[in-house]
Amino acid sequence: MQKLTATDPETKSPDLAAENLAALRALFPELITEGADGVAVNLDVLKQLVGDKTVTDAEEKYGLNWHGKRQARQLALTPSTGTLRPCPEESVDWDTTQNLMIEGDNLEVLKLLQKSYAGKVKLIYIDPPYNTGKDFVYPDNFQDNIKNYLELTGQTGEGGKKLSSNTEASGRFHTDWLNMMYPRLKQARNLLREDGAILVSIGDREVHNLLALMNDIFGEENQIGIFTWKSRAKPTNAGDAKYRTQRVAEYIIAYGKKPGDELLLNAISSKSRTYPHEDTDGRYRSTTILTSNRGMFRRETMRFEAGGYKPDEDSRWKAGKSIIDDLIARNRIIFNDDGVPMEKKYEQEETDPLYPIYSFVDPDLSGTAEDGKNDLNSLVGNQHGLDTVKPVQFIKYITATFTNSSDLVLDFFAGSGTTGQAIFELNAEDASARKFILVQLPTPMETGEFPTIAKLTKERLLRAGKKISKESPLLAGDLGFRVFKLDSSNIRAWEPDRDKLVQTLQDSVEHLKADRTEQDILFELLLKLGLDLCVPVETKKIAGEKGKMHEVHSVGAGALLVCLSPSISQDDAESLALGIVEWHKALNAAGETTVVFRDSAFADDVAKTNLTAILNQHGIETVRSL
Repeated sequence: MQKLTATDPETKSPDLAAENLAALRALFPELITEGADGVAVNLDVLKQLVGDKTVTDAEEKYGLNWHGKRQARQLALTPSTGTLRPCPEESVDWDTTQNLMIEGDNLEVLKLLQKSYAGKVKLIYIDPPYNTGKDFVYPDNFQDNIKNYLELTGQTGEGGKKLSSNTEASGRFHTDWLNMMYPRLKQARNLLREDGAILVSIGDREVHNLLALMNDIFGEENQIGIFTWKSRAKPTNAGDAKYRTQRVAEYIIAYGKKPGDELLLNAISSKSRTYPHEDTDGRYRSTTILTSNRGMFRRETMRFEAGGYKPDEDSRWKAGKSIIDDLIARNRIIFNDDGVPMEKKYEQEETDPLYPIYSFVDPDLSGTAEDGKNDLNSLVGNQHGLDTVKPVQFIKYITATFTNSSDLVLDFFAGSGTTGQAIFELNAEDASARKFILVQLPTPMETGEFPTIAKLTKERLLRAGKKISKESPLLAGDLGFRVFKLDSSNIRAWEPDRDKLVQTLQDSVEHLKADRTEQDILFELLLKLGLDLCVPVETKKIAGEKGKMHEVHSVGAGALLVCLSPSISQDDAESLALGIVEWHKALNAAGETTVVFRDSAFADDVAKTNLTAILNQHGIETVRSL
């Protein structure tokens, strides 16, 4: 029995406005649009429909438009104020891996990756929300997206905000989805190589909008293709199969950074053929030389007699009489136990066949959604809480088609981490060294044993790597990943507390946040200076005053030298500077070196000036402080 509440329609008077909108929608669907506050009526269209002559076409133009597009474009161009904090304790093979798993809002992460990875990604594959009314669409906050992210994920100490799905009843069904997708795709384009490609999976609801969006951002001439994937082997609701359209297909929209017809893709080799027979000419296999002679394929002229054999009424020869006679004369046709003619195919004459790259993705090559769930279940059990998961074979097929042996792949809607597992497996199979960057929002899970999707992503990568390592113990490939988490910058912003103004002023003397580690600060420097997040980091202790030791970090073989000691006296300055000079010479760094110190560490301006002068005298010109 359902209990009626004050919010139920049955307890309220009729909603006349909603009824009027429903009536208009039934008569004139083109009138209804989405505005700033939800469902709206396009008055210009209404005037046109009733013949109002005051309507002009001055504002009409070709292209996709929606309320909020201007703000979405501005959001894409707004720099991030955040950073990525390293988590070695959650990583695998931290010191050697070239793979990244980043936990955070993908828009902010994409912005932070721009300096380090612009123009370096060969393939971007994403599986964003399909906007079915059940999936979550991330609500960006134009004023402070980092604060918005921390609040939504409960990292502000206030329990977080409730994440909700984007329902059709909201009145901004397509608008909210477009506002979410536009800035992310805009940022993603900058990361692609000139010969790179982006593939986006999508369903029926938004495929039309996604195509218009991709044309807007990447250019219609750069479309590679629209692939159809039969995602399900059987209907989702078998009881209605006879009476309703069964949605068993999804789409993959593919674009490049340059015209699609200029990109060369990799055709995938089919399964190796076996040659079980042998004669004096070599090893061979046998295949039928007959085909159907029914219906539209019926051709009586191809039912001739050759070699004492004539096909029955339902079959015919695959080739004309002169070709068949030649094959018989060269002993290339034999008869099987049933008396059916078979053609010999010799191993030395055949090349390994390739599967054509069709716009319809063969489920035999890619697997289905059912396979995807089985893939995940086999690794983490069936209590993961996800209903739909892309199959590993599907991502392997895409990756093999669009990348080569050492390319970088990005997936910023990583979900359970299928892309990472697929690259692990593909590298193991073809001895390649593809690398990945996965980005996943730590969305809370309503069911299952994992508290967030990001936690599931990391666990899947961990178990997938262990599984491959166990099955191939001699494999030397990269099965690790570095974990980073999105957070506010390590550099303290000026946020005065009027009730504790004196304390605020004292705290502002130190520019770096007290709860951040040297490693946090180091990796923010990598991001801001445009260095790879997997670049090697070496640490050396250099002696200062009276045996005091200062830790200095060398990043990228001396491209960046960082000393974050909390205190550097006048006496320390000279010995520390000379120690850095000596190490810099030993590193033999290629190109210019940047040296960074903690600004509050210097005892006074004299210590800072002396240290800088010594470094400059030895050719290290770029010296900075935080």
